[in-house]
Amino acid sequence: MAPRRLSPFSTVASKILIALTGLSLVGFLCVHLIGNLLLYFGPDKFNAYSHALISNPLVIPAEIGLAAIALLHVLEASLMWFSDRSSRPIAYQRKAAAGGASRKSLASSTMIWTGSTTLVFLIVHIGTMKYGAWYTTLVHGEPGRDLYRLVIETFRRPLWVGFYSVCMVAVGFHLWHAFSSAFESLGIDHPKLTPKVLKAGKILAILLGAGFFSIPIWLHFFGGRS
Repeated sequence: MAPRRLSPFSTVASKILIALTGLSLVGFLCVHLIGNLLLYFGPDKFNAYSHALISNPLVIPAEIGLAAIALLHVLEASLMWFSDRSSRPIAYQRKAAAGGASRKSLASSTMIWTGSTTLVFLIVHIGTMKYGAWYTTLVHGEPGRDLYRLVIETFRRPLWVGFYSVCMVAVGFHLWHAFSSAFESLGIDHPKLTPKVLKAGKILAILLGAGFFSIPIWLHFFGGRS
């Protein structure tokens, strides 16, 4: 039985939308990680970066555009998952990673769950960091927000460290399959290119997941820099 379409787009169009929005979000994660790694260089560097970011007049349009991309990605991915489920109301009795040319893996079969975990993390993260406590400090001699202090105080609490760390593992798992899957959805699937894309996706997943994972661990156990 063919899946009942819940999305207004065709299956091909949905896959392309998921791929394009997903790759856009990966690009944002790369930039966001680079900024977050400034936490390792102390409050002056990180607060100067965050002040330049939040005081930029383009930040609000950028946030709206990013939110729209994320919403479209989540919505289309969810509708496709529910469509697939509706065409197969009885779940498989046994699931296993396929061999040979198949790319089925633990990461691919848990995409909806790692994606859902990432969505929950995103909501909590925005609520904590963007709308959390407002501390002030001097940035280039002028009053500015002390986001470094907020991050330090957040990750002094073990439960927050545990929550963020688990979510970053989920992000890494999601990217492990998502990156190469996006290229496949876009039709970029060649015998010579595909192995390189698969390898690049795994490396990127490890770097992003480990990069974000390291921050709460380092700040909690080593206290950051003053």
